[in-house]
Amino acid sequence: MRRRGPEFRRPARRRLSYWICSLLGISIAAGFVLFFFQHHHQDRFRPPVWEKIPTDGNNYHGTIYLMQELLNSTSFSRQLADQVTLAKAYVIIAKDHNNLQLAWELRSQIRNGQGLLSQAAVMGKPITREKAHPIVSQLAQLIYKAQDFHYDIATTIAKLKSHTLALEEHAHAATVRSAKFGELATKAMPKNLHCFNIKLTEEWFRNPSLRKLSEEGRNSPRPVDNNLYHLYIFSDNVLATSVVVNSTASNADHPQQLVFHVVTDKVNYWAMTTWFLRNNFRGCTVKVLSMEELSWLNASSSPLIKQLVHAETWAYNIAGSSKDQSSETKLKDPNFASLLNHLRFYIPQIQPQLEKVVFLDDDVVVQKDLTPLFSVELHGNVIGAVETCLEAFHRFYKYLNFSNPVISSRFDPQACGWAFGMNIFDLVAWKKANITDKYHYWQEQNADQIVWKTGTLAPGLLAFYGVMEPLDRRWHVLGLGYDSDIDDRLIKSAAVVHFNGKMKPWLKLAISRIKICKCCSKLFRITTIIHEKRLCCANRTKKKECLFIMKQQLLGDKTPLIDYSHHLNHHVFLPDVLHLIQMFGLNVYAKAPQFQFDQCSGAMSASMCSLS
Repeated sequence: MRRRGPEFRRPARRRLSYWICSLLGISIAAGFVLFFFQHHHQDRFRPPVWEKIPTDGNNYHGTIYLMQELLNSTSFSRQLADQVTLAKAYVIIAKDHNNLQLAWELRSQIRNGQGLLSQAAVMGKPITREKAHPIVSQLAQLIYKAQDFHYDIATTIAKLKSHTLALEEHAHAATVRSAKFGELATKAMPKNLHCFNIKLTEEWFRNPSLRKLSEEGRNSPRPVDNNLYHLYIFSDNVLATSVVVNSTASNADHPQQLVFHVVTDKVNYWAMTTWFLRNNFRGCTVKVLSMEELSWLNASSSPLIKQLVHAETWAYNIAGSSKDQSSETKLKDPNFASLLNHLRFYIPQIQPQLEKVVFLDDDVVVQKDLTPLFSVELHGNVIGAVETCLEAFHRFYKYLNFSNPVISSRFDPQACGWAFGMNIFDLVAWKKANITDKYHYWQEQNADQIVWKTGTLAPGLLAFYGVMEPLDRRWHVLGLGYDSDIDDRLIKSAAVVHFNGKMKPWLKLAISRIKICKCCSKLFRITTIIHEKRLCCANRTKKKECLFIMKQQLLGDKTPLIDYSHHLNHHVFLPDVLHLIQMFGLNVYAKAPQFQFDQCSGAMSASMCSLS
């Protein structure tokens, strides 16, 4: 019998089995390790807690913090709010079924829960388990008790649905009120700045030398010299205008060649004139003009004036009897009612001798020299502006009513929009293109607001259509008044940053991340402390205490008085410190150097101050 040959494949099979067993063992071991760490991680898991937002006692910040707590599904605030909402629905159902005792108990616990939520909103602190647990437990027991009554399901669903609709209507009304209040907050002037204007106006009438200086300035040839650089600002805000002028002059290579034409209303004319006469902004010229001096601007020459007169007459005579509310809407809209916003369309008439000017809004801050802007080639166009068509909502169709055949037949709805706020105007080309006449034409077409709603951008898009030269985006960066996510690098590279929107930097609504002056609130807090202690009004016996507070708050630490954030250059944003102190009755005068505010460069006529 032949002997069977050797088997050569079995050792390979043994090796293969060995490797398979090894891999299985390693996989099982790795699985145990992963299970152990995962289980260990879950044991240590805690419900996420929102990071506490620093507050200064302001209810606004506390409310924001509570809103963030309510958005967190694991927070006690959210659990309590959900229980309160459900309990409110059962209150209505219990009352409909004449179960007044249960309704009373539910309402009692609802009041306790709402009180705890209100306290958390005011204090800006999270609701702890110790405080929330008793109320949540009581509400849970009462809700369980209400469920035991086995109310009709259809009735319960109907009641919950009606309650939901009522809450939606309440939320919508709150949104509308919030928008209205936000608009009022934007247009309102802080009390400190209002007092500041009053003090400046008082100084104008008390100091004859200021009126003499004003008359001498009117005879200067600089405002009509085309060899200089002319900039126009239309504003009734002294502080904001001072920021624009000083930041422009501070960044200019040759500030003595700058001429600012500031146009304001009659109410703020004296304060504005006093401010710019008292302070020297690196040698630049500032000419203040009241729009009441523009005698040629009347109802016969401007459709806008005619519409305003008509709206005022309508409001006085037939308000309430007419069903047409368009005139009332126009009259109440601040952008429409303020002639200052529309005077930009009359720049060639204000100063006919000028050939090229730069227009600046009063909510901008200049970070670079603007004189090269005058050398930008416009290629025969009238206006140079930065386009805003990177976002879809800045197309023409967002500003204009393209259902109107007058608009749809002449303009492209997808045309790129652009921005007012920092613009270069060729006034020679302006006059050739009859831009002001085009503006008048479109104002007449929009007498009933059928072309656009309100504002100045829409008529600007129409009047300057086809004669706009796009500028480099770095000349003008917008959105600092509403966009909190704007790129820091874009802000740093900008020649002009624009706080367009409701969150102006001089208001508490300002975006804290890009708020220009970190010391605004500090300085206003100082003046508020002085005012609340009534140290500096009529009581002159506590001057030493006033001086102590000022030294302690202003000069006690080494922090600069004016501190621009790291996003912007360090230029003056606050008004004259002397005037802010005088605003509360302190006797302040300039004398030998004692306390120097280097960061106030151009904003103070005297950089030293003392108390007497």
